[in-house]
Amino acid sequence: MTMTLASRPPDGTDAAARPVLAEERRWLGLTATSWQRVLAPLAIGAVVLGLWEAAVWWFEVPAYILPGPWRILRALIDDWGTLSPSLWITLEITGLALLAAVVVGGALAILFTQSKWLEFSLLPYAIVLQVTPIVAIAPLIIIWVNNTLLSLLICAWIVAFFPILSNTILGLNSADHNLLSLFQLYGAGRWQTLRYLRLPAALPYFLGGLRISGGLALIGAVVAEFVAGTGGTASGLAFRILEAGYQLKIPRMFAALALVSLSGIAIFLVLSLVSHLLLRRWHESALRRES
Repeated sequence: MTMTLASRPPDGTDAAARPVLAEERRWLGLTATSWQRVLAPLAIGAVVLGLWEAAVWWFEVPAYILPGPWRILRALIDDWGTLSPSLWITLEITGLALLAAVVVGGALAILFTQSKWLEFSLLPYAIVLQVTPIVAIAPLIIIWVNNTLLSLLICAWIVAFFPILSNTILGLNSADHNLLSLFQLYGAGRWQTLRYLRLPAALPYFLGGLRISGGLALIGAVVAEFVAGTGGTASGLAFRILEAGYQLKIPRMFAALALVSLSGIAIFLVLSLVSHLLLRRWHESALRRES
């Protein structure tokens, strides 16, 4: 038997093989949308950097006022031996603060949903910590805590933990009420309901708060380093920014700022990837993103 022209697909491939090819393209990420997500911001960034470099060259702006991107890149390469240890210190504080925010914020969220009296008693104090400017209390924390790393960690944790706490509470309270009634009907205990219903329902909310807290932990670490760096007690990227500003090494200062920005972007991308991997097979937000 031969395949008629009417039964042959327009692209010349076998109809049975088309789902396989589509699945291979999806697995490889070779979709137009994926390329647009990568190429579009890169193109905009290249245009902005090119205009920046051209403006600095055309108007002959001195490097101590505004260095061009090429000068900043050279400073980043030349001063990498000085900037890279500071980068790792800042990332270490950020990572530890984010981990502490996940543990403390997640645990408090579970306790608050299990006991309304506990939530009514302690949640206002968590809100007070959130709305208090970290620049106002960071000097006090640095004075009270003898260990510099621990004081910076506390400052970054204060900034980072509330989004995880509030989002996780929202997620735990957003479990389907019909399913809650079904669990009660079958005699499920409080912790069984928490494990098999509330925690899975709260996972997308928790991951959303985690993406927010990742950037906030970096901001808190940098702000705390700025405060501690004025006394010469920190050696993170914020201290290098202050040091370069005092010495009028403006390209180095911009290089350190670029490392802070790139670190924030990397943290957001990593946490977004974690969220996608955990939700892609069952949650609607990740499923829509794949379609």
